[in-house]
Amino acid sequence: MDGSTRPYRYRFDEPSNSFMCFLLVCLLSCCSGPSGSSETPPPGDGPPNFVFILADDHASHALSAYFREDVLDRLEVSRTQINETPNLDRLADEGAVFTHAFCTNSICSPARATILTGKYSHKNRLTHNWIPFDASQQTFPKLLQQAGYRTAIVGKWHLQWSDPVDAGFDFAKVLSGLLGQGTYYDPNLGGEIIEGYTTDIITDQAIAWLQNGRDEARPFYLSIHHKAPHRNWESDEAHQDLYVEETIPTPATFTDDYSTRSSAAQTATMTIAEDLTEADYKLPIPPGLSPQQEKEFKQQAWIKDYLRTIASIDDNVGRLLDYLDTSGLCENTIVLYTSDQGFFLGDHGWFDKRFMYEESLRIPLIVRFPAEIAPGTVEDHMVLNVDFAPTFLDYAGIEIPSDTQGRTIRPLLKGQEPSDWRTSMYYRYYEEFGPPLGHNVSMHYGVRKDRYKLIYYNMLNEWELFDLQSDPYELVNVYSDPAYANVVDDLKTELDNLRTQLDDKDEAVWMMSVAGTSHGGKGTILRLPIYLIFMGLLTLVGSLSFIWRYCPPGSPRKKNHEE
Repeated sequence: MDGSTRPYRYRFDEPSNSFMCFLLVCLLSCCSGPSGSSETPPPGDGPPNFVFILADDHASHALSAYFREDVLDRLEVSRTQINETPNLDRLADEGAVFTHAFCTNSICSPARATILTGKYSHKNRLTHNWIPFDASQQTFPKLLQQAGYRTAIVGKWHLQWSDPVDAGFDFAKVLSGLLGQGTYYDPNLGGEIIEGYTTDIITDQAIAWLQNGRDEARPFYLSIHHKAPHRNWESDEAHQDLYVEETIPTPATFTDDYSTRSSAAQTATMTIAEDLTEADYKLPIPPGLSPQQEKEFKQQAWIKDYLRTIASIDDNVGRLLDYLDTSGLCENTIVLYTSDQGFFLGDHGWFDKRFMYEESLRIPLIVRFPAEIAPGTVEDHMVLNVDFAPTFLDYAGIEIPSDTQGRTIRPLLKGQEPSDWRTSMYYRYYEEFGPPLGHNVSMHYGVRKDRYKLIYYNMLNEWELFDLQSDPYELVNVYSDPAYANVVDDLKTELDNLRTQLDDKDEAVWMMSVAGTSHGGKGTILRLPIYLIFMGLLTLVGSLSFIWRYCPPGSPRKKNHEE
């Protein structure tokens, strides 16, 4: 497919998508209720180009640039390095590393919607993974198009039942099947089955677009969205022997018993011991192991595969950087690497994300732009994924829409310190589903400041407070400690202020997840039975999809070298 061809649209006739689409269209119709200025463009040969690389579930503590001495010194917690990412380290050495970058809703589709719109989930109306993205709303790629940019996306779209063309992309080759997850091998990319390893193929296609698909007379924006390192972590052949003779260090909180935490932590179904499946760790469990030994065995098996998928990303980032260098695009191209959210790497005995705890909340963020960013920059200000859209617009010289909820990080990248920069952040998680649709993580929202974090589980009416200075691993909930009474009062005030500022007024947010509209008002109670029917059917379809995903007929698992 050349650059002028209209890209492949999301196919509703595929087995994994068709019934889900029919179900959503029917039930959403039943449930529906009442419906800044940028700086001047940077120096260089015209407006800058953008290459945005998005990994899926890449924890910042699985990226060796975050263990560089000048970076590690600025983090609240000291962790043990578990892998090497030399090409991402190169990107960091040549640009800026952000030590306090966070997502605002730690789940895949909502994070992507936030990046595209520059708005929190309650404003872009994508609160969890199981509802459509409204591509008719304003996105930064649309504004780039209007300013003359050529826009493209290759890889994982994962904004169900929507088309990247409608969201502002001139060219799109995105993963299809498995509700937008795609596969690690022989993916369906843009309607074409391509043999090989998906991370390599996505990079091949991205470089091919840079070579042949773009208009050299126009600036470009290119999104490269990797499937990796999303569950269930299948390595490429080049890295299958990586870590075979090594033992990956286990996190300091691996044996956390959640004794002081809310009931949400105790009931989440994302533990290494009980909830990791054979499809995840891929090896027969040796007989005679104690429960703790079995947990450690599973941890070693899955984390090595997770890190192998990251090694492949790193290699392909290196290929991309080499191409930008040899093609002469490097100097006037902003390269940004990040992840949709963080991930628990055995931290607190968990895999997955969702919680407002640090490992899930924190995202890696590396930005290189030789024309404006000094090599080796380490930036400590609090930045959010809602800031990406206004940053791209700012660098392109496009006026930032007044309803954008993030801020451009360009002043920070230039070494400036805005006096009014945020000192707190707001987080909200909505997806309270059990397996296979979710991990039974209760809805919650909260505020994080430099030292303290307050979390409210609004469906449980339970609170958590953590002192990140004395308790960086978030093991001790001090919400009921009288010594922190004033801190609680201050944080509750700050939380109310943030909710008011961001216009997040509701409590019963779960109805919006079905209707896609504002909450409360007439019909809320009447829609509850429809919601429950909807979720029952969705759970059934999700279960069938889960079985098909992990036990596909005629697809024997690749032999694992560690057997």
